Order: sequence, then structure tokens, then C-alpha cells
Amino acid sequence: MSILIKNISCLVQAETSPVRWVAGARMAELPVIHDAYLEIKNELISGFGYMKDFDKKIKYDNVIDATGKFVFPSFCDSHTHLVYAGSREMEYIDKIKGFTYEEIAKRGGGILNSSALIHRTSEDDLYKQSMERIHEIIGLGTGAVEIKSGYGLSVEDELKMLRVIRRIKETSPLEVRSTFMGAHAIPGNYRTHRSDYIYLIINEMIPAVASEDLADFIDVFCDRGFFTVEETEQILMAGMKYGMRARLHANELDFSGGIVTGVRYNALSVDHLEYTDDDDIEALLGSETMPTLLPGASFFLGLPDPPVRKMICKGLPVALASDFNPGSSPSGNMKFIMSLGCIRLKMLPEEVINAVTINTAYALGISETHGSISKGKVANLFITKKIPSYEYLPYAYGSDLIETVILRGNVIK
Repeated sequence: MSILIKNISCLVQAETSPVRWVAGARMAELPVIHDAYLEIKNELISGFGYMKDFDKKIKYDNVIDATGKFVFPSFCDSHTHLVYAGSREMEYIDKIKGFTYEEIAKRGGGILNSSALIHRTSEDDLYKQSMERIHEIIGLGTGAVEIKSGYGLSVEDELKMLRVIRRIKETSPLEVRSTFMGAHAIPGNYRTHRSDYIYLIINEMIPAVASEDLADFIDVFCDRGFFTVEETEQILMAGMKYGMRARLHANELDFSGGIVTGVRYNALSVDHLEYTDDDDIEALLGSETMPTLLPGASFFLGLPDPPVRKMICKGLPVALASDFNPGSSPSGNMKFIMSLGCIRLKMLPEEVINAVTINTAYALGISETHGSISKGKVANLFITKKIPSYEYLPYAYGSDLIETVILRGNVIK
């Protein structure tokens, strides 16, 4: 299958010399080509350039005229919990009434509520519910996604979630990465002997997950009221012995030490980061760890915004992800995440585009094949409706601006 997209008003994130990520002042730079064409062959980007240089003699299976439209690489969403059962809108009402995230959790809500729902839901039904969300985010422009377990909190139910994620990998056109997160919360029946739950994660869950090759990564909720730095280190080391690279929920609720711990264990990303100080920024500088911000969760929970401008001014790269989950960010709309990046975090449009494409592709471990328009990369992209500029995408925060979705070189929408 070959596709030509011609007369593109603007081809966004078009790289002739691919990079792993962009950082600091370079986040405000965005490579674009006006009046462009793009060629796709055998699921890969085979060429692109200015229309004036296009060779009209070549024939294609499908020709798309993008006059007045923009072409973007698909969003890469490097942090989600979209495999879950049911919904938690009653907790949403509790939040409106003034209960905090931690107060809801102590009352049996939050993660423990989702855990109970997972336990009562069959694997087939969980897969069906999750695929509805997968189809939703595809239509919203996402082409690659990380999905975590962590609502199981038992060997059986964690494996159930990870098997669903594997089925999504096998049946969805998305690029999918899986993360084992048995250390998402302490189950109620382990609350008075939490060390037994840590033992269960390390000696039963992780070996069982590894035996079926169900997880690419391991994650821990290293924060106040969840897992300590010491517990986090034990769990990460156990997962890394089985080839699972570290990721980390860090510093969402307090200065937890999670960021420094993530850097120490060469985590691919540390995520949330609402509470980030100068020492954390210094630890991240020069590391291989991507700071990943989740403004949807901060927005939904009313948390403080992380110090993004300071992070970028110090020279850090920044990624943005949705945190799609039923309790603190019930949306996988990465376009809206871009808008929050601009409105709440005061990021420039160029910075948020970099943050949801090439930088978050790195946070997924796939920046060599995804996250930008580059020859030889996977043809995951979307074509907008007619818009005046790339800045319009985050500006028009409530508008559906995506007209055509192409994943792995095939027109999906």
C-alpha cells in the first residue's frame, strides 16, 4: 500500500536529522515545511518535501489532497491507566464537595475502588471496555500509548489486566507498551502488614508477569501515603532483574524523593512532578530520564502545577501525557492536554507539540520509530481539517479538528 498526501498547507515536526528528544530552548523550535507532500509505503514514511520538488511521475494506491490542512505526527501518550472497569463519577462528586484525593482513598475509594471493580469483571469484558477507549483515543489523534496495570493488586487480577493489554497490542493498530504496576496502592487487607504486600509483589507478582512476558516496564507510586523510597527501590530492583525498565509515579502529592530515585535507577520517565524543587531539577539534568507532566490530573484534582518554565529554562526536556484513568484524569484527549500545557503551564504551542510527539515518544522508548515525520519512521500521523496555523490546534481547545487518521500506513479514519 502506497499513499501520497499532497498540497499540505504545513507538515509539522518534519525531521531530516532525527533526534531522541528536544530540551531547553530547543523546545520552542519546531521544524515545519509549508506547501508540502508526504509519501507512505509499506507502513513507513518513504519521503516528504516541498510540492515544487515533487516527482509527479510516481503512481500511488491512494492520493489524499490536503489543501489548507496540516499534517502532524500522531500523539504518543506515555502514561495511561485505560484498562479499567466501570467508572468513578461518584468520587467526582466527592471531589466537588471538597474531599481530597487522599481522603477519598482512605474511605475505600480511588485505586481500591477500581481494584474491586477489576476483580468482578471478566477478562473478556475488561478487554471490550478497554477497546472502546482505544478506539476513542485513535479518533483523537493518538498513535502510540503506554498502558499500566495496577488496579488488580493481586497476582490473579494484575495478570488479568496485563493479558488484556497484550490483547490490545495484538488487535489494535496502535503502538502499545505495557507497564506492570502492582505497586499502585496497598490493598485494604494488607494495610496493617504492608511488608507482606511488598513481598507478594517481589516474589510472586513480578516472576509471574515475567514468565508470560507481559510487561515492558515496571512502575511504582512513590509518594506520600503510598510507597516509600525504600519500598520503591526494592520493587524496582526486583523488576529490573527480569528486564523491566523502571518508570515512576513521583512527587504528585508531596516532595517524596521519587524524582531522585527514578534518576538513580535510570527510569525512562518520572511522571506527575507537581512538587519539584531545584535539587530535583539538578538530578534530572544530564540524566536519561524524561520528566513527564500530567496536566489533566492536576486540572481534575486541583493540584498545583509543576514548575515547567523553570524546568525548561534550566535546560530540561519535558513530555506531556494524559494519565487517562477513571479517578484523576478520565480523558485520553491529547489535544486537550496540549491546551492545558499552554493555558495552565504557560508553555508555547511549539513546546507542547514537542512535548506530545518526540519527547513523549522517548518516554515510551520509541523515539527512533515514532514521534516525528522522518523518512523510515512508522507512518503514524493525522491530517487536520482546514486550520489557519499549528498554533490553532491547542488554541481551539474544544474543537474536533482531526479529519483523517493514518496508523501504520493505513487510513483508519
